[in-house]
Amino acid sequence: MTTEAVGTLLRPLTKTLGRDWSGKSLTWLTALAALLIVAMVAVILGQIAWFGAPTLTWEFLSTAPTQGMTAGGIFPAIFGTAVLVILMVVALVPFGVGAAIYLHEYARPDAWFTRAVRFSVNNLAGVPSIVFGLFGLGFFIQFLGRNIDRALGLDVVWGQPALIWAALTLALLNLPVVIVTSEEALRTVPREMREASLALGATRWQTIRNVLLPQAMPGILTGAILSVARGAGEVAPILFTGAAYYLPYLPGAPTDQFMELGYHIYVLSTQSPDIDATKPLLYGTVLVLLLLTMLFNLTAIVLRTRMRARLAGRG
Repeated sequence: MTTEAVGTLLRPLTKTLGRDWSGKSLTWLTALAALLIVAMVAVILGQIAWFGAPTLTWEFLSTAPTQGMTAGGIFPAIFGTAVLVILMVVALVPFGVGAAIYLHEYARPDAWFTRAVRFSVNNLAGVPSIVFGLFGLGFFIQFLGRNIDRALGLDVVWGQPALIWAALTLALLNLPVVIVTSEEALRTVPREMREASLALGATRWQTIRNVLLPQAMPGILTGAILSVARGAGEVAPILFTGAAYYLPYLPGAPTDQFMELGYHIYVLSTQSPDIDATKPLLYGTVLVLLLLTMLFNLTAIVLRTRMRARLAGRG
């Protein structure tokens, strides 16, 4: 057998071995990338838990900070963060889902208004969070709040940094996320279900309310989960719209200022006169913020799982 004949016989085997080697290399590289991500998250969470866990006492979780932020607890910040996130979700989800329903069900794809809305949503997703904070200060506080005070004959009630304005600012910040995820969730509902509902005599709104929204609700809750995770950790949008350095009392009305865990962490890490004394409080506050965010996310995930199970049972 000649050398050319041997080369012809071995060529398919060589190509097969080359493909196997490249495939295995790609598998190992992607696995290594995933492992690095998990390792980085584990190191960060492990460090926070190691230094923050000893600080988590009942006094730390149930009292207010004292002695220039070097003693006491963080309960006002926990309460303010929880109320802020709840108000943000209440203001965010109806508007975000409503906009997604309009874009997917009512708007003409080639209309100039639809293109303008989509262009605005895409641009809002890329705006820095500090810009939203300045917008909240200029629009909600100086324009809307002061005009409400003038209309009601009040001194300064609405026209000042407040919990409601911070929540609305965070809602605007997360609006693109909810719109995009809700529209994608509506798009996953089979068209046959929509057509069957309309064929049975249901109106378009009855179809949306009774068919589309229940089927798309797990995807809509995914957008809410993402917004909660982002809103609970954002500091820049609330710097000018409601967060306070230190308050010895809890906010009793939407027009009150409030303490927030993210802003509290910023203060402890940059403004404290005694860094060594505040370091345990800093790690403890970061750990509480992570646990609170996980609690909100876990609640939404449980609701989403139950809805999916209910929909699967109906199917």
